[in-house]
Amino acid sequence: MGKYTVVIKYCNVDNIYVASVPELRGCMAHGDTQAEALEEIQTAIELWLETAQEVNEPIPEPFYLPVAVGK
Repeated sequence: MGKYTVVIKYCNVDNIYVASVPELRGCMAHGDTQAEALEEIQTAIELWLETAQEVNEPIPEPFYLPVAVGK
């Protein structure tokens, strides 16, 4: 299983960083810093995959998401 896409956005309402994994429906985590959100989402990914295996749900393959580079 390859690496999954992680999207981190800042939430102005709660003043936290929210991380999500588009390939894994509902897989989200948060932290006070980007680094904390990234650390938490790694744990969430592991738990998501473990749970999917336990209940015999299909595990999506990671997909390629191109990175936009500024001018």
